[in-house]
Amino acid sequence: MPAHAVSSRPVAAVVLRCGRFAVMGVVAVLILIAGVWASWGTAQHVMLTKGREQGTVDVARCGERSCWGRFAPRTAGAQPRARVVLERSVAVEQGRTYTVVLKPGGAEAVRSGPAGVLYAWVPLGGALLLASVVVAGGLLRTRAAWVLGLSGVALLTAAFVTV
Repeated sequence: MPAHAVSSRPVAAVVLRCGRFAVMGVVAVLILIAGVWASWGTAQHVMLTKGREQGTVDVARCGERSCWGRFAPRTAGAQPRARVVLERSVAVEQGRTYTVVLKPGGAEAVRSGPAGVLYAWVPLGGALLLASVVVAGGLLRTRAAWVLGLSGVALLTAAFVTV
């Protein structure tokens, strides 16, 4: 057996291991980026409220995907509206009043306050859970995986309790 064949096996194993770590690291990072991206679409309106119309919505009716009702402003410069749309979820019920922030340029509202912030970041909580599996199985980093997983569970639990 040639000498170079024996020495190439450990090198190939090291290259494969490094390649696996690189690919799994990229996958974990992409999952987390996707979670932040999915959350930021709503979270930016809830967290960066300066200059946005804030108020309450009395939910009058609900359809399959959305609920709507009368908007009563709480901030200076906000205009009352006869109808604003709020995304329907398990947390929105007909006949209840919710504090909201209006998205610019339309009559679409998102929940505000602690419940709205936590609800906006729910996709990140799911991404943290999924990334923890990739980190544990693909990167063999169990402590980091536990931190990611428990962070995701904490975020989802907090959102469930407050909403």
